[in-house]
Amino acid sequence: MEETTSAPMTAESVGEILREAGAQVMVRSGRSENYSAPREFSFEVKAIFDNGMALHVVARQFNYRDPWEAEGRVNDLVDVMLLRDGALTPLPKGFPYFQGIDEECGLDEAMLREVIDCVRKVNPKLYLLQEMTGDL
Repeated sequence: MEETTSAPMTAESVGEILREAGAQVMVRSGRSENYSAPREFSFEVKAIFDNGMALHVVARQFNYRDPWEAEGRVNDLVDVMLLRDGALTPLPKGFPYFQGIDEECGLDEAMLREVIDCVRKVNPKLYLLQEMTGDL
């Protein structure tokens, strides 16, 4: 039985994906190579799009691909929070992500790219429309 693994993600690779999508990006590594590092995440990336929507991508911990943790420390999955006007928010109805929630957890790179594409295309006026109709 062959084990399938996702492509590992780094702060730099996630930042580059977001830049390619047109976002302004800030990248911060959280965990050093030492186990005594105080932060619980290995990296975080914040991005804001021209439409005012923002994403906060967090890789909370490393996965280990080999038993001795020598070369196998990777981030296969990330969590993504959606922000609008600096506050956590779900997306308006009709989108495949962030429906009734403000965080998508356990995304691999392909799913992260889908989320980014979805959020960058959101017209923020949909919030006002759905607030007026009572749908939001």
